[in-house]
Amino acid sequence: MSDSESLRTRLRALKVFGGELPTFDTYAAPDAPLPLLVEWLNGAIDAGVVQPQAMAIATASTQGMPSNRTLLLKDVDDDAVWFASLSSGPKGHDIATNPHAALNLYWREQGRQVRIVGRVEPGPRAVSEADFLARHPNARAGAIAGPQSEPLDDYEAAVDAARQRISDNPEYVPDDWTAYRVIPDTVEFWQAERERDQVRLRYRREGDGWVRELLWP
Repeated sequence: MSDSESLRTRLRALKVFGGELPTFDTYAAPDAPLPLLVEWLNGAIDAGVVQPQAMAIATASTQGMPSNRTLLLKDVDDDAVWFASLSSGPKGHDIATNPHAALNLYWREQGRQVRIVGRVEPGPRAVSEADFLARHPNARAGAIAGPQSEPLDDYEAAVDAARQRISDNPEYVPDDWTAYRVIPDTVEFWQAERERDQVRLRYRREGDGWVRELLWP
């Protein structure tokens, strides 16, 4: 108990945010969420935020068993947020049977996060192929060396064989490499502030448009 209390005290004493935090004028926010997401992403990149494209994604099986992991945001267009993965892996299996996901981007340096919940669908095959071929050859080899998330066996031999396969056929793309689109139903923008605890603006899809709502902390 004393160890737990000591850790609790240490955790509470930690500084949460350092430096200046950006302001968030919710009244000037656009009518739709994805333009604001692009604005915040560009702001994070320009400010030198570490890995601003790192994005947590939560999926769930048909039995309701949740799973969460961090991967890379690949793009944002007018309608969707993009990521890529193997459809044969755990994420792909979840999405195939329960095509919904929750995403979270967190930029500690700016005291910002964006939460997205929506439906998931595969994008065009050409986008999947272009995404895979843009990866470093070592990353491509790792993706095809063995079944994702299965127990590891003879790693070096498997990766060496995969590297050779990539070298022999630089245009090879596995059939299960998939660029996925997450089409939002809700998007929440969260901004820490010094004077007040936090500011939360949620966009909620309603028909063909969006409803904007300020939320209590």
